[in-house]
Amino acid sequence: MTRIALYARYSSDMQSASSIEDQFRICREQAAQEKWKIVSSYKDAAISGASIIQRPGVQALLQDAGAGKFEIVLAEALDRISRDQADVATIFKHLKFAGAKIVTLSEGEISELHVGLKGTMNALFLKDLAAKTHRGMRGRVEKGKAGGGLCYGYDVVKRLDGNGEPVRGERKINEAEAAIVRRIFREFAAGKSPKAIVTDLNRDGIPGPFGHAWGHTTIRGHVNRGTGIVNNELYSGMLVWNRLRYMKNPTTGTRVPRINPESGWVRTEVPELRLIDEDLWQAVRRRQEQIAKEFENVTRGVRAAMAQKLNGLRRPAFLFSGLLTCGCCGGQYGIVTTDRYGCLNRYRQGTCDNGHTITREKIEQRILSGLTEKLVSADAVAEAVRGYAEAINQQNRERRAQTDLDRKVLEKIDRGIAGIMAAIEDGMYQPAMKVRMDDLERQKGDILARMRDVPADAPDIHPNIAELYRTKVNHLTAALADPELRTEAAEAIRSLVGEVVLTPGSKRGEIHAVLRGALMGILDVVAEPRGSRSPGVITKAVAGPRIQIQKALESEQLSGAF
Repeated sequence: MTRIALYARYSSDMQSASSIEDQFRICREQAAQEKWKIVSSYKDAAISGASIIQRPGVQALLQDAGAGKFEIVLAEALDRISRDQADVATIFKHLKFAGAKIVTLSEGEISELHVGLKGTMNALFLKDLAAKTHRGMRGRVEKGKAGGGLCYGYDVVKRLDGNGEPVRGERKINEAEAAIVRRIFREFAAGKSPKAIVTDLNRDGIPGPFGHAWGHTTIRGHVNRGTGIVNNELYSGMLVWNRLRYMKNPTTGTRVPRINPESGWVRTEVPELRLIDEDLWQAVRRRQEQIAKEFENVTRGVRAAMAQKLNGLRRPAFLFSGLLTCGCCGGQYGIVTTDRYGCLNRYRQGTCDNGHTITREKIEQRILSGLTEKLVSADAVAEAVRGYAEAINQQNRERRAQTDLDRKVLEKIDRGIAGIMAAIEDGMYQPAMKVRMDDLERQKGDILARMRDVPADAPDIHPNIAELYRTKVNHLTAALADPELRTEAAEAIRSLVGEVVLTPGSKRGEIHAVLRGALMGILDVVAEPRGSRSPGVITKAVAGPRIQIQKALESEQLSGAF
C-alpha cells in the first residue's frame, strides 16, 4: 500500500485555525478513495507561505522524506506548501531526490512544469497582494486613520459602519498613558537621560508598552527610523506612514527594516490625536541634536584611542565577564562605567535596588584569591577529594588484577590448544578433541575481546590533590601576565568558575562575594605536558571508570565566600 504524508498550512490570507483541519479532512477523503495509507501529517499554523526557513512543519517533512517514511506528499494545493517560487523548486528537488512525489487536490501530481508556472503565478500573486495592501493602507492613512499597529498612548476604536462592517484604523487618546508620554517628553527635554527616566518609571510601578518593564531603548529608539517614544511624530499631531519598508532576509527568514526615501513618506495632520505641544516637541529635537554632537565627539575620540592601542599592546579581555551574578535580583553584573561592574538590571532598567559597584581589577583579584584560598579549603572538599581518590584508585587496582588474571587464563588456554594440536599430529585424534578445541577457542576469543575493551587506567588520584590544585591555579594566575600564555590560562581559570554571586553589604561600597565552582573541574588536574610551556592546565578529559564517578559528582558544586 502506498504510504503518504499530509501537509496543511494557513497564513495571513486564511485567518482561521479550523482551515488546517479542513485541509486535512479533504486530503483524508482523497487518500481513502485512492486506498493510500496515511503515515504522518505535518502543519504550519499562522506562518506566511513566502518562506520555508522558519516553518518547522516543512522542515520535519523534508527530514522524514529523506528517511524514506513515505512516497507521496498530499496537500490541498501547491500554494499551501509555499508561494515562493524558489522555495517550491527547493522542496520539489529535495522530495524528488528522496523518491517522494507531491500530489495536490487542485493540480494533481506536481511536475517541473507546475513548479515553473504555478510558482511564477504564486510569486505574482504575492506581489499583487502586497501592492493592493499597500495601496489600501495608504488610502486609510491619507484619511487620518492608523496604517499599522497600536501605539502607546492610544486605544483602538471599535465600531461598525453603516453596512455592519468593522471600521479599521481609528484611534482615541488613552489619557493615563498620554500623561506618561508627556512626563517622558518633559523629563527628556529637561536633560534627564533615558536610563534615568525608565528607572523612575519602573520604580513607580508604571507598566510599559504591552505591560512589560520599561527599557531605555523604548524611550530613545532610533531617530532616523522614527522609533521610540521621543521620536514618534504622532504625539505632535502628525501621522507619518511608509517611513520604513521590511524585507525578508533569504538566509534567516526574518524581516529587516529599510528606510524609504523621504519623498515616499505619507504625512497627514491629525490634531485630534496630538499629545505634545509644539514648544515641547522642538525642545526634545534640540536635545537630540545636542546628544548627537556629543556622541560624535566621543566616537571620534574612541576611534582615535582604539587606533593608538592597536599600534601598541592589545587590551586584554575581561577575565570573568558573564560569570558575575547579582545576589539581589539574579541578573548579570556587567561593566556599567569605566572598568566597574554593576547590576545590569539596575543600570539598564532600574528594576533592582543593588547600586553597589566594584572595579574589574578588584573583583578579579578577589576571585583569583578565592580559587586558591577558599574554594578548596573546606572540610567537605577534602572529604570529597578523599572519597574520589579512593574510588578511582580502587577501580584501577581491580582492573589491573582482572587483567593479570585474564593473561594467566589466556596462557593456560594456549597451552591446552597446543597440547590438542600436538596429539592430533601424533595420530591420536578423537572426536571429543574437536569439541574441546572449539570450547577453548571460544574462551580465548571472549578473553581477548574483554581485554581489547578495557579502557586505559585513569591516573591515580593523589590524596593531597587539593594542595596540588592550589599550586596549579597559582601557576595559571602567574601565566596571565604572559601574553603568549594568557588566552590558554584565562580559559582554564574560567572553566573552574561556575558562578560568582555578588551581594551588597551593610556598609557603603561593601560587596559580599560567593564563588561557586564545579567539583569535577577542580579534580581534573593533569600534569604539565612534556616540552610544553603551558603551566599545567585544568582539563575536562575523563577516561575509563572515572565516567561512573563523574556522573555521581558532575552536578555537585563547591562554594565559598571570599
